[in-house]
Amino acid sequence: MKKKEAEQPLGVKEIARRANVAIATVDRVIHNRPGVSQKTKSKIESIIKELNYQPNILAQRLASRNVLRLVTLLPEVSSAETDFWTLPVAGIKKAEEEIKQFGVKVDKYFFDLNDRKSFVKIAKQLLKEPIDGILLAPSFIEESTSFIRACSKQNIPYVFINSDLPNQESLCYIGPDLFHSGYQAGQLINFCTTRNSRVLVLNISREIEDHHHLLRKEEGLRAYFKETKRPVVKVDIRQTDQHSIEKELARVMKQYADIRAVFVTNSRVSAVSRYLEKTGKHDLLLIGYDFTHDNVISLDQGHIDFLICQQPQEQGYRGVMALYQRLVLKMPVDKTYFMPIDIITKENHAFYRN
Repeated sequence: MKKKEAEQPLGVKEIARRANVAIATVDRVIHNRPGVSQKTKSKIESIIKELNYQPNILAQRLASRNVLRLVTLLPEVSSAETDFWTLPVAGIKKAEEEIKQFGVKVDKYFFDLNDRKSFVKIAKQLLKEPIDGILLAPSFIEESTSFIRACSKQNIPYVFINSDLPNQESLCYIGPDLFHSGYQAGQLINFCTTRNSRVLVLNISREIEDHHHLLRKEEGLRAYFKETKRPVVKVDIRQTDQHSIEKELARVMKQYADIRAVFVTNSRVSAVSRYLEKTGKHDLLLIGYDFTHDNVISLDQGHIDFLICQQPQEQGYRGVMALYQRLVLKMPVDKTYFMPIDIITKENHAFYRN
């Protein structure tokens, strides 16, 4: 008795037989390579769909012995910065361990967050090298935009983490919804303080204009208070050493005696907590970002009330895996993957998995 068609062995040979074409033609269609007419391509794709054929891409990669090179470009951790960026790097290393057996190499590059020239130098270097995909934290807007445009010209896919660049054709963005995290901070402040008291927004960074993620958080907070018309004052502190931060805080606290809440738009909130503790200002609500070592200590001591955290380690991991999914597995990637907005307190931080 003749076997039914569906019971016959499936694979590239079977697809080629049904389409009456060479195996090489089927291979071109599967890997989206040129040299096949649209009519033949459509016929082969129809058969692939009918047979629900899934190519063993991983086996093909192992057999080819070709190395896929991914690079990451993130701010470095230094004495002038918090230890925030150690967390995405840990996630990147985790992803690297999982995929290196499939011929994927991840090279890590770092720039000085306080020196845009260091970013430009590394970016120019990378554009001269063979690269298959890039994971980028776009800290400097103009320089990052120029870099990714050059990547696009070279057909190098790129993924953003931690902050996004609007209107750019990235493979995807993985990170916080910056606006809504600021909006959430406004809601916390509203719950915990009197409605007519003043709120202080602190942007502590040397390159505030280029760090649009700080400004988007501020926009979110202001949007929350727009209807209530609650007084909000913003201070940009561009010198990030402790002495400069305390000097500016002393000035603004003297000028605005009715401040009852302080919102720090990045991970430097522990520097503010040290000033408030030193000056005995225990009645101010303090909210900031990120599960860093110094922040957790201040949180545990009761000097910080809330930390807003958005899983930077998971961002690094998912960023690398998005490139792997697209370049190796040939699978589509979600254009945006927002991380949850986690609110960490003294009572729950011991159980938080960042």
